[in-house]
Amino acid sequence: MGRIPILELSPQQPDDLWPAKAYVGEVVPFGATVFREGHDLLGADVLLTDPEGRTTEHRMSLRSAGTDRWSAHALVDRPGFWTFRIRAWSDDYGTWRHNAEVKVPAGMDVEVMFALGARLFTRAAGEDSRTEEERRLLRDSAASLGLTSLSPEQRLAIASDSRLVQAVQRVPIASLESLSPQRTLRVERERAGRGAWYEFFPRSEGAVRREDGSWQSGTFRTAAERLPAIARMNFDVVYIPPVHPIGTTNRKGPNNTLTAGPHDPGSPYGIGAAEGGHDAIHPDLGTEDDFRFFVAAVAEAGMELAIDIALQASPDHPWVSEHPEFFTTLPDGSIAYAENPPKKYQDIYPLNFDNDPEGVYQEMLRLFLHWIDLGVKIFRVDNPHTKPLAFWERLLHEVNTAHPEAIFLSEAFTRPAMMRGLAKVGFQQSYTYFTWRNSKEELAEYFLELATETADYLRPNFFVNTHDILTAYLQFGGPAAYKTRAALAATASPSWGVYSGYELMENVARPGSEENIDNEKYEFKPRDYAGAEERGESLAPYLRMLNAIRREHPSLGQLRNIAVHWSDEPEILVYSKHIDGRFTPSGASDTILVVVNLDPHSVRETIVHLDPTQFGLKEDAAFLVRDLISGAVWTWGQHNYVRLDPFTEPVHILHVVSPVAEQYY
Repeated sequence: MGRIPILELSPQQPDDLWPAKAYVGEVVPFGATVFREGHDLLGADVLLTDPEGRTTEHRMSLRSAGTDRWSAHALVDRPGFWTFRIRAWSDDYGTWRHNAEVKVPAGMDVEVMFALGARLFTRAAGEDSRTEEERRLLRDSAASLGLTSLSPEQRLAIASDSRLVQAVQRVPIASLESLSPQRTLRVERERAGRGAWYEFFPRSEGAVRREDGSWQSGTFRTAAERLPAIARMNFDVVYIPPVHPIGTTNRKGPNNTLTAGPHDPGSPYGIGAAEGGHDAIHPDLGTEDDFRFFVAAVAEAGMELAIDIALQASPDHPWVSEHPEFFTTLPDGSIAYAENPPKKYQDIYPLNFDNDPEGVYQEMLRLFLHWIDLGVKIFRVDNPHTKPLAFWERLLHEVNTAHPEAIFLSEAFTRPAMMRGLAKVGFQQSYTYFTWRNSKEELAEYFLELATETADYLRPNFFVNTHDILTAYLQFGGPAAYKTRAALAATASPSWGVYSGYELMENVARPGSEENIDNEKYEFKPRDYAGAEERGESLAPYLRMLNAIRREHPSLGQLRNIAVHWSDEPEILVYSKHIDGRFTPSGASDTILVVVNLDPHSVRETIVHLDPTQFGLKEDAAFLVRDLISGAVWTWGQHNYVRLDPFTEPVHILHVVSPVAEQYY
């Protein structure tokens, strides 16, 4: 404990067992609780040191009177381990000036106050950190405070001279300097926290059904033909399910039936066959050379490839005979298959991480390094919550130490403690509960939780659907539901994603389930994307527009900057995202205001109530907003009428500008 207490530093993880996380380009809020005895004023700074050892100082401000909570924002611009400390100090100038401005007008201790001020300025004039001009100004000010020929009001005015105030703001007149303990911030590359993901099955791209009912599978080379269209929708990451050989024992048929026909390809999550296991490629997709070609094609299209790693095995996996200790053997001698009651996965054997923990660990590490050697830098990890947290802590640390560019997305739809735990030990991104948050209250509360409570370690990726998930909202909401969920995901989170077919609004579920009927996990599913777009039956232009807006507006690339506003209508959600011009490439502040009709079936109208101070304007300011979807321009203020028709456009995405910029619109 220093002379001035500095407590509750942020960012940091709740238990401070692992570094807090950020990504390149993120504006990070630094905070601390700083206080002292008595009534003297305080000041505080963030001392931020980058991976190369360069330290910058960032002046903190008191968040609100009485809270003792101080904060400052800084942009982190390179990957690596950063450190920071908080420096607190007694604000001697501020304390003296406050006391003088109270006492002198009241005729109390007038000469004593001026003598104290002169002594303060004389002390400051001797500090080496000041310029010669500042020292001269301070000496002159000290002398002037002692001139009894001047009135008390004139002498007091000397202390508030703008040049003097500016000099003191640059280098405070301070004492009792105290330093906090050091904290570490792990800054990862931009894609670890920001990006738009698109999932598709390579085997479906270019698949052809023969006359006898059998299929000719798509390959990595035919799948590469789909990449330009994905790139035109402005996606950053192409994600594909497991690409390994698929077992035949207990292979699932269409719609998760227990008996597969001779032409059914099986689930890519039933990994392993005579052709190999997790380090092998399904022969129908091609060879390692074909895979390298696909990786290169993704990069040529301006995107990155993410592959799915599912640490489980089919009954035909080589591990079953070579490493039976990797599995759980039941009393009858059989190996336990995977279950998530009432779901059963008879085609999958889960791994046992306790029979031979070191053997399992080394094999799993080998697999990830194998795919990194083949050019993969991003992994979507299937069901990580069914593996020990200590396993992930060790593996992620070892992989990221050797390959800091590697990114792991946790597909952990599980309890909060495990979801958060996986993020804490190193997963760069996480699926979230966004998929099932539908009401205004649920969404507002969850957005704020992710932007504040867990933002130091959990980075959300808002997938609107997956090959496993087709929510009731999408099943029954029609095109408006698909637009609404995409707009929410694309604007509320720096990372979001869709599974192919979303743009075609495939909304029919298998009865009694939350999955698409004729699920692509169990069969080939070629689609006519271009034809649907030509017929005006595709949301591809809408997704293209959303991703273009994300790229053009830096406020949407941030996680922690969301502010929820209010509307009188229970079905209309309002929120804003703002970034100060200090942190943008152009130097201009950027504000996006999103107004969403959550009811896909009805027109809703309401009064929207805004707090413009959340995006850098005065409370009673009038300002222009331009709808980035329709192009319409309105003048708004604190209270605004809104009417949203889900059958035309259920969402306003508004760019907020000051009226002084009206000529640009």
